[in-house]
Amino acid sequence: MDHLARFVTGIIHFLVSFVRDRNSRFWSLLGITTAGYVLFIVALLVATAVHSTPGDLLAALQSREIQHSIFLSLLTCSLTALLSLIVAVPIGYLLARRNFFGKALMESILDIPIVLPPMVIGLCLLILFQTRLGGAVDAVIPFTYTVFGVVLAQFVIGAAFAIRTMRSTFDQLSCRPEDVAMTLGCSRGGAMWRVTLPAAGKGMVAAASVAWARSLGEFGPVLVFAGATRMRTEVLPTTVWLELSVGNLEGAIGVSLLMVFFAMVVLVAMRLMGERW
Repeated sequence: MDHLARFVTGIIHFLVSFVRDRNSRFWSLLGITTAGYVLFIVALLVATAVHSTPGDLLAALQSREIQHSIFLSLLTCSLTALLSLIVAVPIGYLLARRNFFGKALMESILDIPIVLPPMVIGLCLLILFQTRLGGAVDAVIPFTYTVFGVVLAQFVIGAAFAIRTMRSTFDQLSCRPEDVAMTLGCSRGGAMWRVTLPAAGKGMVAAASVAWARSLGEFGPVLVFAGATRMRTEVLPTTVWLELSVGNLEGAIGVSLLMVFFAMVVLVAMRLMGERW
């Protein structure tokens, strides 16, 4: 009885303090909102995971076509992340360190792939490679409906996110160490290479990870520009669509959960590697 009385008394004191303390109400409201959204995301994943048995999911993933799409997705996403980082580092550095005429317009153009519908990006790529210049490039290196087209479709969007990440990274780094390095004889490029890039390691890991994860989920541009030919240009998002179109729900669920697993691995690795820098 004493324990019950103390418990009830504690609850009453908490409720009274909650009603009187505005800060408690504020933080409680934020906590409830956050918990509700987190539970919603967890419910989505759990409902998908328990829809089929593990045996059915493993059997679906043993399909030769699905295994090919897994390999191709890992390959193209890794290439896209590397290419995105190669482009994002110099562009992000330029935007963070220099002011020039038309900079606002350039930043808006660089953000276009982020706000455009993915299908539109795929259509724009398809039209571009039907022009005289695009056709000449396509004759040398075939992009349309090829694996190279998968990488290019992923790159258009992945690079935009990587550029935004690197711009933010360089904005947070002070210019003073670079200025000191230049007073000691370094050129601007040497100061960037020896001073700024090592300090931007965490941001580079984040930029590559964001580009990789974003590329993994790209469906619209890949479908329109590279197609969804099995054992050729089929990647994981198009596999989900193909499996659903033939009524193979277990296959679609298995691939979806695999994509969730890959995304979680990338996010965890990004945080762990970021903490080491």
